Amino acid sequence: MNKLIVSLLLTLGISGVAHAAGDAAAGQAKAAVCGACHGPDGNSAAPNFPKLAGQGERYLTKQLHDIKSGKRTVLEMTGLLTNLSDQDLSDIAAYFASQKGSIGAADQKLVARGEKLFRGGDLDKGLPACTGCHSPNGAGNAAAGFPHLGGQHAQYVAKQLTDFRKEEGGRANDGDAMTMRTIARKLSDEDIAAVASYIQGLH
Repeated sequence: MNKLIVSLLLTLGISGVAHAAGDAAAGQAKAAVCGACHGPDGNSAAPNFPKLAGQGERYLTKQLHDIKSGKRTVLEMTGLLTNLSDQDLSDIAAYFASQKGSIGAADQKLVARGEKLFRGGDLDKGLPACTGCHSPNGAGNAAAGFPHLGGQHAQYVAKQLTDFRKEEGGRANDGDAMTMRTIARKLSDEDIAAVASYIQGLH
């Protein structure tokens, strides 16, 4: 039974490492430098920089720690987190989590295919529906650390899925269960374009 519980926790990306509770008010000032790329309230205007507004605090905190430690490589953020404490990272995550995210629009030519993949997956490929972890409206699961996707820039989503799909040199910080890497490797370029566009307009 204990092995089952440990396995489940690892699958969900839950670890025993506790992080300090974030203070959104303190995080606003600490996040000022982030605004240059992600927007002052976390709604980035540039499609290559992710929207952070409304993202789950747990997910944001993990990503900030992974970027700082080098577990996740984001060239544009090289050195930006080096001098920040765990509390600073938690405060920044709390600030962006407290903001309201904006919604984009999906390419109407890709909506049908994107919706089918997001809501139903593809049984022939062994591909699960995205809704299982990211919820039907793309809100994610903040408690489990599964990211909010609805309204995220299609270009950014497509890049992350493409990076998860790479055998080497891609994104590998989805935990020992390799959930996103396993899923992304079953997606074609056309699948990625469709689901990323659908996510951009999802709310």
